[in-house]
Amino acid sequence: MIDIRLTEAPLRIAACIEWVMTPESGGIDVFVGTVRNATQGRQVQRLEFEAYAQMARNEMTKIAEQALEKWPLHKVLLHHRTGVLQVGEVPVVIAVSAAHRAAAFDACRYIIDTLKQTVPIWKKEVFEDGEAWVAAHP
Repeated sequence: MIDIRLTEAPLRIAACIEWVMTPESGGIDVFVGTVRNATQGRQVQRLEFEAYAQMARNEMTKIAEQALEKWPLHKVLLHHRTGVLQVGEVPVVIAVSAAHRAAAFDACRYIIDTLKQTVPIWKKEVFEDGEAWVAAHP
């Protein structure tokens, strides 16, 4: 099962974890991305995320399906926010459940890394002394 969400609403981490839980799952892995207060020595005021929404949802679904093909997972959740986020807020939650922890760890890492490489989501970093648009990947 897959749960994909691209939203301006705050992400509820506990609800995400609860959704991936199954009686068969021996492991759940969760990645929670947060807005940090500094990057490359500059103080961050906020981040602004924009997405090509339909294409982003399609790509997120594709990534989840690929993870289900590569690992024996029970559930996969990918939620990403758009809009303005303040320091400390959560722009992304990835959660997966599996019978064993290795599959959950590997799949979660694959999902966040692939999401950052392929999903059309962009962020603007707003600093105390300016701003810069950057692709939402490393």
